[in-house]
Amino acid sequence: MSPYIDYEKYGKRRPVRGGVESRSRRGSFARTWWGRSFIEAVEQVADAGRLTRGRTYARAGQVVNYHIEPGAVAAEVQGSQPRPFSAALTLRTLRDDRLDELIDLVRATPGMLAQLASGALPKELGPLLLPTTAAELDFACSCPDDGWPCKHVAAVCYIIAERLDEEPSVMLTLRGLDLDTLIGGVQNDSGPTVSDDLYGETTTLPALPDPEFRPAVDDLDPIPLRQALRMTAEDEHTAESGLRDLDTLYGTLDR
Repeated sequence: MSPYIDYEKYGKRRPVRGGVESRSRRGSFARTWWGRSFIEAVEQVADAGRLTRGRTYARAGQVVNYHIEPGAVAAEVQGSQPRPFSAALTLRTLRDDRLDELIDLVRATPGMLAQLASGALPKELGPLLLPTTAAELDFACSCPDDGWPCKHVAAVCYIIAERLDEEPSVMLTLRGLDLDTLIGGVQNDSGPTVSDDLYGETTTLPALPDPEFRPAVDDLDPIPLRQALRMTAEDEHTAESGLRDLDTLYGTLDR
């Protein structure tokens, strides 16, 4: 149990102009699978009381700014002091064995490479990308609260969850992965070659078959055809002439 801290001695939080706007005004944060899953992963290991205050900070726009880099998020969060606090969320970058497992999964799943190239992030990658233990997460802040995390970093977590709603591939960056490097790892493996022309724009297609041409009259029953010609012709000579004209016409089409 965390020690009791009297937050009133720190004063009220100072309002922020032009901070990061949270879409959530009440209830739960995040609206997509990746955003919700990230928050659930954080809530599994973090201090519940600080998370509650972090949601309040996020909705109040106290996150002044943030920057995502491989394996970390660095942010400034305005608290009760004149200057914003420096807050940081870090995730352990994927190690070789986990990265190999990720590449193998992408290679073995039809269509997944194209999804990644289009900016989507399949849910099947969740167990490999989302943090599952406290050892994969860390929180730091320049504020005097020693909570894990403090409300300032907690606010950053909720803002990042909403960013994942808009751009789920950010989860790759948080795990220290570059999308191009990941795709290259899938394509350059010694296994079956995967074309980098995902949509076939430069693929040379095989030549179309050259079909054998047969005039339509050759496939028709001659008796009904002659009967039809006789019904529209004045005499047998005209009917025979019509049949010859059909032969000549289809012969011309063959050329």
